[in-house]
Amino acid sequence: MFSIQGFLTWQSKLLMTYKHLSQAERYQIHALLKAGHDQSEIAKQLDRHKSTISRELNRNAGSRGYRPKQACEMLTHRAHNSRNAPTVQPWAWNEVCHLLHTQWSPEQIADKLPISHETIYMRVYADKAQGGVLWKSLRCQGSCYAIHPHFPITCDF
Repeated sequence: MFSIQGFLTWQSKLLMTYKHLSQAERYQIHALLKAGHDQSEIAKQLDRHKSTISRELNRNAGSRGYRPKQACEMLTHRAHNSRNAPTVQPWAWNEVCHLLHTQWSPEQIADKLPISHETIYMRVYADKAQGGVLWKSLRCQGSCYAIHPHFPITCDF
């Protein structure tokens, strides 16, 4: 019998089984390429899919070929410039804190400032995880679904 709960559990396990290449693996890829191995052989030695190796080489090869240090720098640069990077201006976050304390909802704030309500909730719950009290300013203190404390949260009043 098919159950939606079982499907969602299976699907979430399927979607979260990948892991990023480590810096050590990048150096191994570089060494194996220098030794003359092809992508399929490198993938077998690293216990990765050959498309992972191919994608790594295509994304991170510069004019002088694949270099692991350059690949790590490019990865960091892409992460900082991604649409999911925390790019809230300090003045905007201070205004968010002020408006939350005056009982505005994150949705109302998102209409007035250059920040999404999802980002506000994410930062508020990250602040809560770090021992902060900003979450008490929310009109409804619901359960938090995902906490991502990737950055320190501070409010200047």
